[in-house]
Amino acid sequence: MEFFDLLNKINWAGLMTTAGIITLKLIGILIAFVVVKAIGTRVVDKTFTRVQQRQSISIGRSRTLQSLTLNLFSYLLIFIFVVMVFEVFEYDATALLAGAGVVGLAIGFGAQGLVSDVVTGFFLLLEKQIDVEDYVTTAGYSGIVEQVGLRTTQIRSFDGTLNFVPNREIVSLSNHSRGNMRALVDIGISYDDNIDEAISVLQEACDRIAAEDPAIVDGPSVIGVQGLGASDVVIRIIAKTENMMQWGVERNLRKKLKETLDAHGIEIPFPHQVFVEKKAHEVQN
Repeated sequence: MEFFDLLNKINWAGLMTTAGIITLKLIGILIAFVVVKAIGTRVVDKTFTRVQQRQSISIGRSRTLQSLTLNLFSYLLIFIFVVMVFEVFEYDATALLAGAGVVGLAIGFGAQGLVSDVVTGFFLLLEKQIDVEDYVTTAGYSGIVEQVGLRTTQIRSFDGTLNFVPNREIVSLSNHSRGNMRALVDIGISYDDNIDEAISVLQEACDRIAAEDPAIVDGPSVIGVQGLGASDVVIRIIAKTENMMQWGVERNLRKKLKETLDAHGIEIPFPHQVFVEKKAHEVQN
């Protein structure tokens, strides 16, 4: 009987009204969160599109900053959403903020590596050392940058491996995507062939290749004799190419130059081995 008396004393109408009001507030906050996030995302996208068009920012740079901005916006929006939900249940938001500060301080002392990652990532972006789609070498990895974050950088190796590199490990960085690249080819000719004639023939071939290949920015130029090998005279050819095109240009140069030397009867020697056989009577004498 006491239990039923207790139930009868509960103001069910007031309780249902309060629950309904809380539910409506939560639905309103959720709708506002979705709407603000959609509008904010669209504003960020349009802003970076305009900045890229007006200030000639690279596509990789634009994607990097856009992704970072959207992440920061989402984190901020989620934090505001959580604070508003706590306020609906009449929980002191000040205590939540103080708790967040204590947690942040604990993270600062207990996760120094994480803090180092964030600081390094911030300066990587601030100093424009690296952008999405750049070809880089760092932390023992070489490949194409797929994502730059405040904590990690993702580098796709040429064999397809995706490497997650903590930013604090990026002590030194080589960015191969900040200008024209060099194509270098060494080709050997026989000691019996005329060097000047070979250089002239190779240069004529290089001029034809330059006219056919739009990826070549400057050259190719026959520099001259690079070295004297065991069985060949090494001649060096260099050219400047568009970024990331140097390997294809080098392969094309090797093929065309080999065909040119063959057509002019200039030998590309290969290592020879000479065997000296001593007969028994020669050893005795």
